[in-house]
Amino acid sequence: MPENLLRQLNQVLVGASEVSVREIIGNPSVQVSEITHDSAKVTQNSIFCCVVGESTDGHNFAASAKQNGAVALLVERRVDVDITQVIVDDVRFAMGHLAAELFDRPSQKLNVIGITGTNGKTTTAHLLAAILHQHGWPTTVLGTLSGTRTTPESTDLQRSLAAELATGCKAVVMEVSSHALTLRRVEGTRFKAAIFTNLGQDHLDFHKSIEDYFAAKARLFSATFTDKCVINRDDVHGALLFDSLVDENLDRESFSIGDAREVSAGISKISFIWRGQKIEIASGGHFNVMNALAAATAAAKLGVAVSDIAKGLAAASAVPGRFQSVTVGQSFGVVVDYAHTPEALQNVLIAAREIVSSSARVIVVFGCGGDRDHSKRPKMGVVAKTFADVVYVTSDNPRHEDAQTIVDEILEGVTRSRQIMVNLDRRQAIADAFALAQSGDVVVIAGKGHETTQTIGSEELPFSDVDVSRQLLQAAS
Repeated sequence: MPENLLRQLNQVLVGASEVSVREIIGNPSVQVSEITHDSAKVTQNSIFCCVVGESTDGHNFAASAKQNGAVALLVERRVDVDITQVIVDDVRFAMGHLAAELFDRPSQKLNVIGITGTNGKTTTAHLLAAILHQHGWPTTVLGTLSGTRTTPESTDLQRSLAAELATGCKAVVMEVSSHALTLRRVEGTRFKAAIFTNLGQDHLDFHKSIEDYFAAKARLFSATFTDKCVINRDDVHGALLFDSLVDENLDRESFSIGDAREVSAGISKISFIWRGQKIEIASGGHFNVMNALAAATAAAKLGVAVSDIAKGLAAASAVPGRFQSVTVGQSFGVVVDYAHTPEALQNVLIAAREIVSSSARVIVVFGCGGDRDHSKRPKMGVVAKTFADVVYVTSDNPRHEDAQTIVDEILEGVTRSRQIMVNLDRRQAIADAFALAQSGDVVVIAGKGHETTQTIGSEELPFSDVDVSRQLLQAAS
């Protein structure tokens, strides 16, 4: 992106009128051109934002930030460093608006679409981007597949939006996580439209309850962030959200599975009729019909013609790790999917069931991540036993937990039988599932999807479900 022009700090503060400043210590006219929350990324003429986190406090890095070139601090309390300090009540809230102003409000010059929900964000974003490309808008996707965080921190986000604008981008499709909404990462961002996919159980290690989790996602659907809302009315929380906006001055539209007629779903393709147009997508699984409807409905709300929507969806490639078929000519199907919630796993297993014949089996290999919500683990065990014929429970990303303890929690309430097996070696569990599979069966490998590493303790070890599956299938052929 072009080099940022120097601006006086007080001019930036005036422009960021959303921010209420308690006090300014030092020279408010210092020249600034950058803003960051990471002291290691501070450059000359930077504003350093002292974020108070769960384990670290940015105020403790103020001196280091000054040494690296910071000329001003955004703080919640005065620090003992001889540098200009802007004191506010909430640094997380303020820095998003300051960053947006410093980078010349890039979201207001782009078509930014935000997608939130428990499941389907990545696929919906991918499909919508393909539609917008067909419409003639160069489009970028920010989300699970593009960075270490689903939604970047606000300073990084505003910088990224400015960079996309500078390269001629017309639209940015963003996954907006509940963490991002709670931690104020999208403050300062204006969305052309916001999409709600669904709500299931996830992230209850972070949110206090499912109600708090829903409230976090619902924040996106307000005049603060957007004028247009596209909501899944088949989801109970989506219906509640849609109804709650009746008195708001927002342009609402809902979508439902009933909007699609003549649905056909296979292992690597779905098709249906929508608004009189034949829709075909190179992604399998019946649940992806809803993701396609979310993308199509949002695109129509943005003024894209139905014919361009159909062409864009037809041109969209399969999304890595989302009902991704792996084949080297074997007689049974293999599907890798990111499903790591009870609802997502159920959707994937139902989709697999619809593909196989009545005499064939659905075999699932899955685990649960460590250092995350414990309460969903036994629920996923019940889902696996209910919707699959054979279950292999294995290690996912145990992180700093004991893998066997995680497995034991998955199996709570599930009676062990010949159809439920445990192997903590994920590669071997996949190999065992392939050895058992017969012609016409489908093996679903769930939980990690697109990921290329497995986190054990503090180590990131190479591991891709897709690559491992292909290697095992080729070795057996």
